[in-house]
Amino acid sequence: MAKRSRPPLVMIHGAFCGPWAFDAFRKPFEAAGFKVHAPVLRHHDAGRNPPPALGHVSLLDYASDLEALIGELDETPVLLGHSMGGLLAQMLAARGKARALVLLAPSAPWGVLPSTLFEIASAQALLFSGGDYRGQVIAPNYRIAAAHSLDKLDSKTLSAVYSRFVPESGQATFEIMNWSFDLRRAAHVRARDVACPILCLVGADDKINPPSTVARIAARYHGRALLEELKGHSHWLIGESGCDAIAARALRWLEAALSSSEPPRLSRADPS
Repeated sequence: MAKRSRPPLVMIHGAFCGPWAFDAFRKPFEAAGFKVHAPVLRHHDAGRNPPPALGHVSLLDYASDLEALIGELDETPVLLGHSMGGLLAQMLAARGKARALVLLAPSAPWGVLPSTLFEIASAQALLFSGGDYRGQVIAPNYRIAAAHSLDKLDSKTLSAVYSRFVPESGQATFEIMNWSFDLRRAAHVRARDVACPILCLVGADDKINPPSTVARIAARYHGRALLEELKGHSHWLIGESGCDAIAARALRWLEAALSSSEPPRLSRADPS
């Protein structure tokens, strides 16, 4: 992609993470001429000992903080979100705050049913193992991260990445994992309000947000979303081996999306 004027690009990190998660992934976008903003979600800069208030932070709070940041930009940005950040990107796009969306292993909006037993079991485990976890600060769990999020990383890289994980909001986690009990419908996204083109990338081996569920997310947007399933990849698309090829794929798509009113159609070949 040749360097020229680009809209701003806001990268939204996922649960238990921070802007550091995009340290390497952002570089190809900056080289292509994008001014990248990678904000930190509320209380995610407090290390392993965040204030108790984190437990009560809603997805709506995260989205409001991001909307305020977007309001300070010179023009409507491209939004790139990973995991929970992908859900927040959809919420913001429904508010008219995105020129295009790149969703990496995105969490599903309110009403999108899980498609695997693993998703159902994970949600039930959270709900029934410790009672109502809304308002609690949820600590990262090495066993879960190593088995399901960082499972494609070598042991040294896995340890380095996990060492930077931080606690997450129980309220926001509840709104994603157990949305059917959330009377506020915090994770709701009215699909018809998302008018921009969308690229959905998901690892074929992702158990957290599996391809079958991400396909349901893409289907909500009635042809405005392009879904790509990436063989050999899991959930940590922004840092697994081959993430440079994933960034290159997103850049090619953005080149077409930003110069056309129609979502571009790429080859379905795996990145190489």
